[in-house]
Amino acid sequence: MSSLARTARTDVVLVGAGIMSATLGALLRRLQPDWSMTVVERLDAVAAESSSPWNNAGTGHSALCELNYTPQRSDGSIDITKAVRINEQFQVTRQFWAYAVEHGILTDTGFLNALPHVSFVRGAQRVDFLRRRQRALAGNPLFAGTEFIDDAHEFARRLPFMAAKRDFSEPTALNWAPHGTDVDFGALARQLIGFCVRGGATALFGHEVRDLTRRSDGGWTLLVRNRRTGEKHRLKAKFVFVGAGGDALPLLQKSGIKEVRGFAGFPIGGRFLRTDNPALTAAHRAKVYGVPAPGAPPLGALHLDLRFVNGKPWLVFGPFAGWSPKFLKYGRLSDLPRSVKPDNAVSMLGAGLTQLRLVNYLLGQLRLSEPDRIHALREFAPSAVDSDWELTVAGQRVQVIRRDRRRGGVLDFSTTVLAAADGSIAGLLGGSPGASTAVPAMLEVLQRCFGDRYRSWLPALKEMVPSLGVELAREPALYDEVWSWGTQVLGLKSDSGVRS
Repeated sequence: MSSLARTARTDVVLVGAGIMSATLGALLRRLQPDWSMTVVERLDAVAAESSSPWNNAGTGHSALCELNYTPQRSDGSIDITKAVRINEQFQVTRQFWAYAVEHGILTDTGFLNALPHVSFVRGAQRVDFLRRRQRALAGNPLFAGTEFIDDAHEFARRLPFMAAKRDFSEPTALNWAPHGTDVDFGALARQLIGFCVRGGATALFGHEVRDLTRRSDGGWTLLVRNRRTGEKHRLKAKFVFVGAGGDALPLLQKSGIKEVRGFAGFPIGGRFLRTDNPALTAAHRAKVYGVPAPGAPPLGALHLDLRFVNGKPWLVFGPFAGWSPKFLKYGRLSDLPRSVKPDNAVSMLGAGLTQLRLVNYLLGQLRLSEPDRIHALREFAPSAVDSDWELTVAGQRVQVIRRDRRRGGVLDFSTTVLAAADGSIAGLLGGSPGASTAVPAMLEVLQRCFGDRYRSWLPALKEMVPSLGVELAREPALYDEVWSWGTQVLGLKSDSGVRS
């Protein structure tokens, strides 16, 4: 690890070594290789918090199967607006990964695996909804190939683990998107941070930022503490990005920027059942999402996923919500109460008054026993055996609470970029869809914080993301071109669910 004394002054500080900081760091290293850069991470490894595949990241969100992104309107039609927007964002991310492979930024594509994304419902009314959903998506090139399946034999052929011991007398259906992916964001972040360090960046692990102070020249002074020795140092930076997961809100509050006023956070934890039984992982080669339970947050829809963690296949089922006042898995019990400020108390109160269904849902989740969780699993996989599965605790997601004139405050489950008006500091709040949209989120940071340079960067950025500034849903020929390019470079076969 490099000495902090050698990096007392730096052009860029990235707080947190997760996928957001790693992505921004890689972009800046390509755009401005002459800039000095320091990564400050409170834990002892890259992506040990929210970007770890065991701490919520890893599903490769592209809105192919998450039913909350395709709600039904009051007239019965299906609104695909949000699904299209999120898929467009994922296409941007996917293109950057392909560029990164071609240019040696990424040297191992094992972090990414092609895997079908599947929506799963039971009951005649929901089956009808799924049929109409597939029809609504069919005309959009981003969702081309998504199938509606209600035949029991075809269900069993594609999802043998879920079909075993299932009673198909109840109407059952799938929307099957063959071109989904599984992403190990931890493995990806490690490669991106490695690229930054090879380019001269300093990585300080086991260090945490305790305070931020704006300097008279427009830059920032960060008070950094070595968590092993307790020693404190000051680090001066021209630009600061706070990609610290749940800790981003408290750090942005400490900065004193007016843009964070009124924002608050609500932490929601998660637990999953998992198994590495080879017979089961071989019998379930997909990510399958169900319908969110009443009162559940959008990210709370139960799903049965095949995931590859450091190259090893696992089946993961959940999430089952948990609750803690910590803003990070390895955070402090004082995180939530210390985040309440005079400027956001009304926001928190307003959100609380409108989220009684969420509170009831969380209370119900906290009361779940082991048999209750296995029962929920058997709604997806009736043949599941208790002894095959273990419970694992995932990370914390801090959902954004923002001001609302009418209600005081509202809970927002999206991802939000906050930036100071002068562009000297920015941060990311929120948890979903999160990692899968890291590249467009960080492009937004570049545009908002480096407006004087962004235009000169555009030619390089368009090399990294050929469709930059274009809606691919409206340009099917361009979509086919960049999709085929990415599939080849990343070593994916989008129609088989296996690597080429």
